This record gives sequence, structure tokens and C-alpha cells, in this order.
Amino acid sequence: MIRENYHTHTHFCDGKNSPEEMVLRAIEKGFNTLGFSGHGHTDIDESYCMSKENTKKYIGEIARLKEKYKDKILILCGIEQDIVSQDDISEFDYSIGSTHYILRNGKFYNVDGSREEFERLVNDVFFGSVDAFAKEYFENVSTVVEKTNCKIIGHFDLISKNFERFNIAESEAYLSYAEKAVERLVKHNVPFEINTGAMARGYRSNPYPSKNILKMIRKMGGKIIFNSDCHQADFLDYGFEKAEKIAKDAGFTERVILTDKGFEEISL
Repeated sequence: MIRENYHTHTHFCDGKNSPEEMVLRAIEKGFNTLGFSGHGHTDIDESYCMSKENTKKYIGEIARLKEKYKDKILILCGIEQDIVSQDDISEFDYSIGSTHYILRNGKFYNVDGSREEFERLVNDVFFGSVDAFAKEYFENVSTVVEKTNCKIIGHFDLISKNFERFNIAESEAYLSYAEKAVERLVKHNVPFEINTGAMARGYRSNPYPSKNILKMIRKMGGKIIFNSDCHQADFLDYGFEKAEKIAKDAGFTERVILTDKGFEEISL
């Protein structure tokens, strides 16, 4: 049973709850560990991330909660770092490396948007070709560890967030681009998160990465870690049971957890 989550957002960025509300809900649910991962500051878009001032407050608040609840739960202070951010993240317990944007003709485009934003991006920038979009996206994703020095690879195929709403299937070309990115990333020995966040928010019925991509990761010797990408306390462990089943179906027998001593592998 999964009793940890390391991808947690609060009102310091685009989450709905305070860190303490998240901690209390995690304790109520019997969690062993709760890792916070506020969105690191990005100059190109400040609508969703922590400001530099809020980042300092966030670090202080998580430190306070670590001490207050140390006898009940392990609390970690992490950050979700986008590939476009240049901020120093050395003071955090860990980092999740994510790719929320692509740069096209001098303009940044958000790949984590609404159905309408996704449709505009595919049609207006990639002339209706999801595969062309995927090629550029996965080329960016393949550099996420090198650019962020992250300890966890966040929502690897985030581009697929809106696929179900448009009945888009993974084409051979799409999977080939994903495979090249997996091949490059597994060399860093950084776990890929199985992320249930889009399920909680009604975009997907399954977590990402997709089962096809999870099979690639397993075949190439990659590791997995479970995260809910939680923006609301009610969804701290949303979809974990289904995510674990899909991981087993893809052939995984172990998962990674993060403790106060570092990463460890345990049986599924």
C-alpha cells in the first residue's frame, strides 16, 4: 500500500490548501511521508508558481511543520523545478523536474493547459499534427535531468493530458519519440513518477506515464515512484490503487520511496 506522496502543492503556489492542512490530512490517511513540491519560480509565467518572496516563506513554513509533526509523519521540503527555471535549488530536500513549456519561434507555450489551450497549440503552432508536437515536447523532456538536476522525473508524458478528451491515440511516431526520451533519461538512474494528478482533476482515467510508456521504462531498467501531484487535500492519495495495478501490469515489481536517509527500493 502506498503511504507516501512527494508531489504536493499548497496555497504558496497553485494549490488550494495550506501546508498544515495537507499535513493533517496526510496523518489522517495514515501516511508515513509527505513531501511538498511547490512550483519553483519561472520568469516567463508567474501565474502558477511561487514568487521569490513566497519561496522563502514556503521553506520556513515547511521547516516549522517538520518540527511540529516530527513524531507523527516525515515531512520533506522539495520543489518542482521546470526546465526553464535557473534558480538555485540546492537547499531543498529533493526536486521534481518537469517540462511545462516548449519554446517555439521565440515564444513559450504551456503544454499543461486546458482543452482549449491544447487545441490552439496543436492547430496554430503545429498545423494540426499531434506527432509534430510530441517530437518537440519529448526532445525537451529528454533534457530535464540535465537541466534541473532533479531527483524525480515529473509527469513524463504531460503532453497527453488532454488526449482522452479528443480521443487521441498514441501513434507509432509518438511512441518512438517517447522511447528516445526514455532511453536518454534512464541513464541518469532517476525515477519516473507515476502521476495521478490529471485523474483527480478529471482529465484522464489513467495515470501518466501511459502503460505503453511504462513498459518502455521497465524494459530499459528505469525506476518508478508514485505521486498524486496533489493540489487539494482531498486528493492526496487519489488513484494510487489503480496506479499500482497498472505498474504491476507493466511488469514492475519494485518502487522507489524517499526517506530521511535518501531513496530506497521496496516491493510493490
